[in-house]
Amino acid sequence: MTVTIVSENAIAVVTVDNPPVNALSQALRQALVDAVADLDADTAVEAVVLICAGRTFIAGADVSEFGKPPQPPHLPDVVASIEGAKKPWVAAIHGSALGGGLEVALGCAYRVAVPTASLGLPEVKLGIIPGAGGTVRLPRLIGPAAAVDLVTSGSPVGAKKAKALGLIDAVIDGDLRAGAIAFANKVAERSLPQPISGRAVPAVESGFWDTAEKAVAAKAKREVAPLMALASVRNASETDFASAMAFERETFLDLRGSAQAAALRHVFFAERAAPRPPELAGVTPREIHSAAVIGGGTMGAGIAAALRDAGLAIVLIERDRAAVERGLANIRAIFEGSVKRGRITQEVSDERMAGVTGSEDYGSLANTDLVIEAVFEDIGIKRAVFGKLSEVCRPDAVLATNTSYLDPNAISEGIAHPERFLGLHFFSPAHVMKLLEIVPTETTAPQVLTTGFALARHLGKIPVRAGNCDGFIGNRILKVTRAQAERLLLSGATPSAVDAAMRAFGLPMGPFEAQDLGGLDIAAFQRKAARERGETPFAPVADRLCANERFGQKSGGGWYDYQPGHRAPKSSETVAAIIAEEAAGRPQRVWDEAEIADAIILPMVNEATRILEERVALRAADIDLVKIHGYGFPRWRGGPMHYAEARGLSEVVAVLDRLAAEGLTEPPHEGLRRAAKAGGFSALAG
Repeated sequence: MTVTIVSENAIAVVTVDNPPVNALSQALRQALVDAVADLDADTAVEAVVLICAGRTFIAGADVSEFGKPPQPPHLPDVVASIEGAKKPWVAAIHGSALGGGLEVALGCAYRVAVPTASLGLPEVKLGIIPGAGGTVRLPRLIGPAAAVDLVTSGSPVGAKKAKALGLIDAVIDGDLRAGAIAFANKVAERSLPQPISGRAVPAVESGFWDTAEKAVAAKAKREVAPLMALASVRNASETDFASAMAFERETFLDLRGSAQAAALRHVFFAERAAPRPPELAGVTPREIHSAAVIGGGTMGAGIAAALRDAGLAIVLIERDRAAVERGLANIRAIFEGSVKRGRITQEVSDERMAGVTGSEDYGSLANTDLVIEAVFEDIGIKRAVFGKLSEVCRPDAVLATNTSYLDPNAISEGIAHPERFLGLHFFSPAHVMKLLEIVPTETTAPQVLTTGFALARHLGKIPVRAGNCDGFIGNRILKVTRAQAERLLLSGATPSAVDAAMRAFGLPMGPFEAQDLGGLDIAAFQRKAARERGETPFAPVADRLCANERFGQKSGGGWYDYQPGHRAPKSSETVAAIIAEEAAGRPQRVWDEAEIADAIILPMVNEATRILEERVALRAADIDLVKIHGYGFPRWRGGPMHYAEARGLSEVVAVLDRLAAEGLTEPPHEGLRRAAKAGGFSALAG
């Protein structure tokens, strides 16, 4: 049964039990409507408590119904039914009341919650807006300003803040059921409060809506839903309830069928599936209670901070005491930065640092469950580290290398018990970036691979299994991005035009801005290694810039010039001259933004198709997650593979053929042509 009703004297307790998150399935919606009718007719009932079994209150819509025509009763009718009940309903919230769950709670006369509960309307993160009165009731309950913040951000609030906002009526310490029943007994003696739908919206200051629109647009960038959510809250504040509900519902239905909503649903499902890949089903991970990081530089410190944020005590190993102190200072700076930004308190920062031990003694790792190496990208240095770890660590300790480009198989040569070794490619800053590429070697045991995924879940990261090749998934595609960007320069585009086009496409920064920020010498080092392997990387302009020691912002100039103490890029005559020399004799053309984006994005898709066919990535969605969470690909476009499929793979092939005919990219891969004929990348996976 999805809903059960029991009586506690004059209080009816309606319990929702629809595991795992009490999602609002059609059966549950119908059961709630029936419960209202039954309890209205029961003269012994004076008030109703709506509570949920399991780990959470109603956490939102039933994701299995996403993309399908909704079946009656529709959620707005369910909420209206509860709001129109003859007896006061009290929503008793634990876990999360999100989306439709919060809208159901808004239909109740009262809301109470445990201190750890969270409440929110995250629909904008799926490219839609609330569709059952969330944007209409909320401003009537907590005022337009707070409603705008909740609805347009999609971020939940905790019980304490919800009480301060007026979103809930009481915080229940102790047993929620008993506390809610006691609350219901008190309110049963009062007259029914005015339904939220009948309340007036508090007035706002002059200019509020214009200011709000500018702020939301700046945060939303090219996403449509946040601005439409704002429009719905504004409409609800300026018109009657029935008209506002009609506007919200029409907007919700329009957005539900949009390309952005489809892309964001794709990402949502990919993210849900990522931590538990089907090929590892039934494999039990090793338990990780302690961890160590070798190397306290930028990457090592970030990894250490991520481990501490997840509650793991860690040991930081460096080559000598001075390096240990520098590493500890790097970690401390991360936590102190979080304090300054208001993300954690000083007490939390102190507690995090108290769980970090610095040492130059590898012997201190004898009983450590997990060791992550994050030293300089030199295979000799890394092998030496793992030689020491082989001597001191338990045979069942998981040993991982954080390498961006080096071959994990080569790094692990000679290691004792190689089945416990794998690659864990964090992205910098490691305590912030959510992507974690997990790279098994030829000898990695399935249990160890599963442990990598379990660790990612514990760290709150998005894990993607990557096959072993130069650059794995993300950096292999990044090489194509950079090469295409240079091809554009040699055919008439400028660095600023390319960067502007990619920002217009939705990336946070263009490829040349990104290189200047990270440093051109990093890619130059990787190209040098590639040439030593007999490869011929394409970077004629970048190589000359590095030869002139133009490494980016840190050297005062890279693709752009920089004034001392400033990060604003300025067009460089030096760079323009180098580009002109390298472009001599090549055909030139005028590029518009859409053509520039095609010349970069579609070759990325072409390379990603090779990656999929080679099973370096097992699923097209995995590639999308890598590019979104590691490289800033716009989430609302769904990742490069979803974008290509939504656009039409036949068109992608045709554009690539045209670019290839002009010598501006590689021809479409045969696998991409097959996928176009088959109608999608699923023909290549599996």
